[in-house]
Amino acid sequence: MEAADIAFVVICAAMVMLMTPGLAFFYGGMIRVKSALNMLMMCFIATGISSVLWVLYGFSIAFGDSVNGEGGGIIGNLDFIGFKGMLGVEGSETLLTFAVFQLMFAVLTPALISGALAERVKFSAWAVFIALWVSIVYFPVAHWVWGDNGWIGGLEIDGREVIDFAGGTAVHINAGVAALAAVLVIGKRVGFKKDPMRPHNLPMVMLGAALLWFGWFGFNAGSELAANGTTALMALNTMVATGTAVLGWLAYERIRHGAYTTLGAASGAIAGLVAITPSGANVNPMGALLIGLVAGAVCAWAVSLKYKLGFDDSLDVVGVHLFGGIIGTLLVGFLAIDGAGGFAQFALQAVAAAAVMAYSFVVTWILAKIIDSTMGFRSTEDDETAGLDQVYHAETGYDFSQTGTGSVSVASSVPATAQTASGEKKVDA
Repeated sequence: MEAADIAFVVICAAMVMLMTPGLAFFYGGMIRVKSALNMLMMCFIATGISSVLWVLYGFSIAFGDSVNGEGGGIIGNLDFIGFKGMLGVEGSETLLTFAVFQLMFAVLTPALISGALAERVKFSAWAVFIALWVSIVYFPVAHWVWGDNGWIGGLEIDGREVIDFAGGTAVHINAGVAALAAVLVIGKRVGFKKDPMRPHNLPMVMLGAALLWFGWFGFNAGSELAANGTTALMALNTMVATGTAVLGWLAYERIRHGAYTTLGAASGAIAGLVAITPSGANVNPMGALLIGLVAGAVCAWAVSLKYKLGFDDSLDVVGVHLFGGIIGTLLVGFLAIDGAGGFAQFALQAVAAAAVMAYSFVVTWILAKIIDSTMGFRSTEDDETAGLDQVYHAETGYDFSQTGTGSVSVASSVPATAQTASGEKKVDA
């Protein structure tokens, strides 16, 4: 890398780092007040765990030479364990820049899963899950897709290769299907489909979405690892696809539910960002508009599946990240510019998506089962009802003791009432 490219990528890495706190705000505002801090902490702990494991062995597994040689690479070797041999050698500045940029992806990806498990898992079990999941699922899948000899990156049909510019398979499909597997093991929240579980702070949701949108320019455009024309195209497509996805989601909401919601606008933006991630460098702006529109409308529909199929994906990780990732990964098969689109390209994209889905789902399900059978993954019903903030963190998100209520417990001091479908008044802490 030239010095200017190094500076650009380091700035992009900082922008991607901001996405995890942005995700914490986005998710934290979407849940009930009694577990808001716990949600923020579920995102923040991913930063610490993934950073440590990345240096110890994660970078080497993801981007070391394949242990089985060239072609068909499944996992990287341990040549870079502890960042051995990466300092003080020719090209070390390029290698370190790439390593810190990719670290931010390893931090964000497991944090995405947390939204599906909100309000009902043990914090210690979640930390163990992150450590195991990034080690056994994320690091190897990153090698498949982006490693020099990764088998997905090496797939080829008629001279065409799999297109995943910034993480449609390795990040979003991977996290989305893992969220589904974990949810099926852990089960539903107490009162799912019975009690109101409304977002406690929609302005926080919008702030989180804005931070994610900002950071996503680093996530997407920075993946070119240089400042050039592809970088500019990716940045433009990131913006226009996201804007169109907001419109697509709101249009679906208006037709289906009769209102344009702020939660819908924020979720639509994330859906568009997810869908353009794998495809944005390989489609023109009109293709980006189409991808965003489809993602917004389809993901808005997909979030309703949890009620129809009976799985409790608390904050719509499956509907947004799994479906959005699939949409972006598949549509680029037909919309790719410079003659790259066509059935052969679509087939490659489908194989890559299916392989990641199958591996991530099975391994995540097994990991969740092991944790649940040993240390227990699920919080007790009493802890879940009381709120996880006090149980695991001895804190509350909002201290009303100085307002004259005489209580520091938000759950007890400011209950909100809501009517169920039967008309019965219920308290929603």
